[in-house]
Amino acid sequence: MARNWLLITVSAPGGQSSTLRVYAWRNLRSLGAHYLQQSVCLLPATAKTRRAATRVVARLRTEGGQGEVLRIAITDTGQEAALVDGFQRERTDEYRELIETTGQFHEELAHERRRGRATYTELEESDAELARLQRWLAAIQARDYFDAPGAGDADAAVAACEQALAEFESEALSAELDGAGEAPAPRLRAVEGGD
Repeated sequence: MARNWLLITVSAPGGQSSTLRVYAWRNLRSLGAHYLQQSVCLLPATAKTRRAATRVVARLRTEGGQGEVLRIAITDTGQEAALVDGFQRERTDEYRELIETTGQFHEELAHERRRGRATYTELEESDAELARLQRWLAAIQARDYFDAPGAGDADAAVAACEQALAEFESEALSAELDGAGEAPAPRLRAVEGGD
């Protein structure tokens, strides 16, 4: 099946700080751009990638740089297959890194349990970390144009973190309720002559 691609070239003005060059690189990489060489990358042509790449190039031009967004077709199926493979390898590496980080999430929960710190404060910290993992997974999935291997494993790893945090939350709630039951009841004293 023939695909359309965007060939994007970017060049920041010489003699300036690297801020503009970093801006272009970060935005294009966040879209999942596959770099062929420095300042030249490819993206599958979609409405979203075209709009985003056009915005990057427009900003470059406004600030004195150069850039182009060209819609192309790759007629050699072997070359196109190699490009798709490159996109998939990049996403697979990202999924693998995410999965490794989910292991650290489980280790942190286990560490807090060993310390007897299944508390609301620890729960909040872990909840923030889980939200970061979920955003990271969503970002990778958004730029996974070719169903890279590892997507299912990454999804399952984040789901396992969600389950582990739900269990930790239950433990924290139980610990807090048990702790509240152990606190001595306040002593009341009748006061005579009160108005």
